[in-house]
Amino acid sequence: MTFAEINKRYSELAQESCCLSCGKAIDYSIPQPGEVCLDLGSGRGNDVLKISEYVGVEGFVYGIDISDGMLEKARITADKLGVKNVKFIKSELEKIPIEDGSVDLVISNCTINHSLNKQQVWKEIFRVLKPTGRFIISDIYSTQPVPERYSSDSQAVAECWGGAVTQNEYFAQVKDAGFKQIEILEESTPYSKGEIEVVSFTLKGTKKKSCC
Repeated sequence: MTFAEINKRYSELAQESCCLSCGKAIDYSIPQPGEVCLDLGSGRGNDVLKISEYVGVEGFVYGIDISDGMLEKARITADKLGVKNVKFIKSELEKIPIEDGSVDLVISNCTINHSLNKQQVWKEIFRVLKPTGRFIISDIYSTQPVPERYSSDSQAVAECWGGAVTQNEYFAQVKDAGFKQIEILEESTPYSKGEIEVVSFTLKGTKKKSCC
């Protein structure tokens, strides 16, 4: 699914009331006052605005998305609510326009599976996190390799499963990016999509490995 296709699809969905997330990353994130946070695939900005309340005026929250429609909706909502400690940025996940080691928390809901270069996304997450930073990512993995007829189907990719990889490949990408301390916080039972099965899960990781 190309950048333009994703932009078009999710810009059209920006004004709808449907849920576009597959997980509850924000429920596990526990943002702290004064922290700098980043939401990858921030959509309408709902999670960004929630986190902004937790981090307070001393903190800051970035929302990254590639959909013009979603970004516009998010900015309008922030302006209406008078929220000043947020910024919504149009960008692909493979090249996040944020400084090295500047973020305390990265969250994402069902977004990384859309990327054609997931390894690079994880490298970017590692790069922007502070040495003590952490991520909470909700996503989908497949129980077997996704057949090409689905991985190249824009509809299947847009539905958050056509671009999935297996659990082994997913964890390998996270570890290859540099993360050593990772754990699954929640995981669904496998469910059918097309001719395969996929699993929704939420993953937590820290940049610095625990000494104990």
